[in-house]
Amino acid sequence: MILEQSNREKEIYKVTIWGSVVNFVLLVFKFVAGFVGNSSAMIADAVHSLSDFITDIIVVVFVRISGKPEDEDHEYGHGKYETLATAIIGAVLLIVGIGILVDSTTTVIDVIKGKELEAPSMLALSAAVVSILLKEIIYQYTVFKGKRLNSKAVIANAWHHRSDAFSSIGTLIGISGAIFLGAKWRVLDPIAAFIVSIFIIKVSVSLIKPCLEELLEKSLPKEMEKKILSIILSYPDVTSPHHLRTRHIGNHIAIEVHIRMNGEMTLNNAHEITKQIEASLKEEFGKDTHIGIHMEPIK
Repeated sequence: MILEQSNREKEIYKVTIWGSVVNFVLLVFKFVAGFVGNSSAMIADAVHSLSDFITDIIVVVFVRISGKPEDEDHEYGHGKYETLATAIIGAVLLIVGIGILVDSTTTVIDVIKGKELEAPSMLALSAAVVSILLKEIIYQYTVFKGKRLNSKAVIANAWHHRSDAFSSIGTLIGISGAIFLGAKWRVLDPIAAFIVSIFIIKVSVSLIKPCLEELLEKSLPKEMEKKILSIILSYPDVTSPHHLRTRHIGNHIAIEVHIRMNGEMTLNNAHEITKQIEASLKEEFGKDTHIGIHMEPIK
């Protein structure tokens, strides 16, 4: 069932607001637990939650823009604003990941040089446990809604929640080792932050890559293009589809193609056939699919 655009926006706002509330509570709790509990891994986790909170705001702003109808300045609609939002989320993740990577590496090097770290407290450990539970719950809720709403930005935001949950697992392991295994194992705290940063960077790249491909007008997968051609050729009066051009526009796609028909056919009949082709393509790929069909006589 395809939701109307207004309902879709409301649902996206709802799921994003719930995520932002959880993120705000967690980032405050984590910062306090990180500084009071003397844990660099928890502070890194808090920064990650802060980036989650920022990207929640980005999703709300850009989804509203992407839902605007076509206008004279955006004749293909505003769908790519949501793609841009997803790319920004990925970029924020990348920056956060690199920052944590650099900070944790510096701390580990200092320990190797002889610096002694203070042990994290049970407050930091408790914050990690709470973060894992809450972030996994909000991930499951957000990814379910994102798939139902067909929103790449919401799904990207869901993965941002899960990356925070995974980072908290690494943080939990590091803090636990630093607390319970003795002074020489306190280096596990910054090591945990280092491992978390690698995961964050990997997730960010997986989000940015498809967004860049879309913004650079990459064609649809070959399987989808073959499906488009098979639908067109299912009409007996149509031959030789060529100059097929496809691309994504946010959550929708655009199809432009040339087809050949009998040159003796009336314009009304040719137009009726192209309308039927458009209807079939929209039934397969969505009612908001942009379709441009150029008719040519059979040579």
